[in-house]
Amino acid sequence: MKLRPTVADSHDQWVIQISRALEEEGLKEDDDENVPTITIFTVPPTLKSIKPETYTPQLVALGPYHHQRPQLLEMEHFKLGSAKRMQKNFKQIKFRDLVNRIAESDYAIRACYHRFLEFDQETLAWIFAIDSSFLLDCLQTYFIETEGSLMEISSNMSSQSSGTRKKAAHRTHVLKDVIMMENQIPLFLLREVHGFFEHEDQDAVLTSMLLGVCKYLSPIKYINHQHFTEEYFTRAHLLDLLYYMIVPKLTLVADFDQQEKLEEDEEIGWFRKAMKSILIAVCFLIFAPLRILKRIFQSKVVKRLAASQLAILSRILSRAKNSTVTNILPSTENVVEKLGGTFYNHLNDESPSVDEIAIPSVTQLHKVGVKFRPVKGGLKIIIFDKSSGTFYLPIIQLDDNSDVVIRNLVAYEACIAPEVMVFTRYTEFMNGIIDTEEDVRILREAGIILNRLKSDAEVANLWNGMTKSVKVTKVQFLDKAIEDVNTYYSKSWKVRINMIIKNFILSSWPCLTFLGATVLIFLFIVETACSSYDCSKLLAAL
Repeated sequence: MKLRPTVADSHDQWVIQISRALEEEGLKEDDDENVPTITIFTVPPTLKSIKPETYTPQLVALGPYHHQRPQLLEMEHFKLGSAKRMQKNFKQIKFRDLVNRIAESDYAIRACYHRFLEFDQETLAWIFAIDSSFLLDCLQTYFIETEGSLMEISSNMSSQSSGTRKKAAHRTHVLKDVIMMENQIPLFLLREVHGFFEHEDQDAVLTSMLLGVCKYLSPIKYINHQHFTEEYFTRAHLLDLLYYMIVPKLTLVADFDQQEKLEEDEEIGWFRKAMKSILIAVCFLIFAPLRILKRIFQSKVVKRLAASQLAILSRILSRAKNSTVTNILPSTENVVEKLGGTFYNHLNDESPSVDEIAIPSVTQLHKVGVKFRPVKGGLKIIIFDKSSGTFYLPIIQLDDNSDVVIRNLVAYEACIAPEVMVFTRYTEFMNGIIDTEEDVRILREAGIILNRLKSDAEVANLWNGMTKSVKVTKVQFLDKAIEDVNTYYSKSWKVRINMIIKNFILSSWPCLTFLGATVLIFLFIVETACSSYDCSKLLAAL
């Protein structure tokens, strides 16, 4: 393998490549249709600034972006070992023939990468030949260990992987690097390399391996997992295939079974609607006088009376020293300020942060009677049924790989679908409804979250850490569910009562101040009278 070229050599190679593309091959009218689009990007800086280790390979580099990074050189001998093992399955060819075949697709490979690749044609071909062999070796190892019934597809495959079983645990960690956006290898190239192997039905075998890994890494439990289809090979790479299986096409039609559930809930929802109407009427009758008092307390007359009382009290107290009431007043003011500050801080705590979506947490929704139900069908089945107060959410499984997988899916979506960022909106939604481990516990007991991490607190930290997005996202069916649940929550009789009480307390501060000042003045007058007359004798006389 050649050493990495210098900057001057890379510039010369770039000129050679451009001239070859323009002069030797020529430009045809339909060339633009055959040129591959950019599918392998670098992570946007706004996302990479938070937890960069989830976007940067930690063990192994695949492809040119992180090739020969000093921190990853230890894995090079493992990659060479994979290349030697994979070469045993080739159809009477040498590894050099594979490199030459990859070099013929040099232009198509470079067109897939967003960043300019400063490697010459032969070096780049060797990089992809070795890295593709390593990736296929990893996929086959995982495929055999998780799909035991399919080991008989190829005896050669089974024998070559038997020596790598001891390294399965290590390669589980490698999967994190395999799914990273900057570590992707074009799928058409992977398919071409796999075509050199000596076994039947090559595409079906490769598809089974790819889908098996995607199913293992997918945070959404029920994904678009179908039988072999040529459409899978139209995807750009492994991360793109996983994204395609998770993110649905923008359809608002629910599955038939789900629609039946919603219709049944609507049939039994009339009784709850009637009860809500009765409770709202009762609350109105109870709190109607409070609304009148609120207007009185907020009037300028009451505020001026309270201010005048305080002015009179301060003048009286300024003339009296070492008075009991004088000692009481500062402590009373401190208590009032402390209560007021605590109350306002409580209000501020309930408002969502700037980075979070405006939606109540799972605990808050649970307190007002919202029920959470798991459903199959992926993200498109996120629905809130207002009649029954039921939130239908997809089942999500979280393990040690989930943080890396979710963040790279968000980063990839920001590059390929910035107009409609469905998965990003879903992460914002989960970040909004999950604040504490109690929220996670409720969803876990409801069967929505399958927690493979150590604790519910780790799941809460995982979602709360995903507060950075490249832009404000809007997705119709998700926004509809968020709007419906916010409306249901705000109209809940418990929330309405709490809001009325809070508003009443806030508006009562001028009145309470007025009454407090009046009581203090009265106490001061009594104390002054008792200092001039013997109160005990007066009370005895009475």
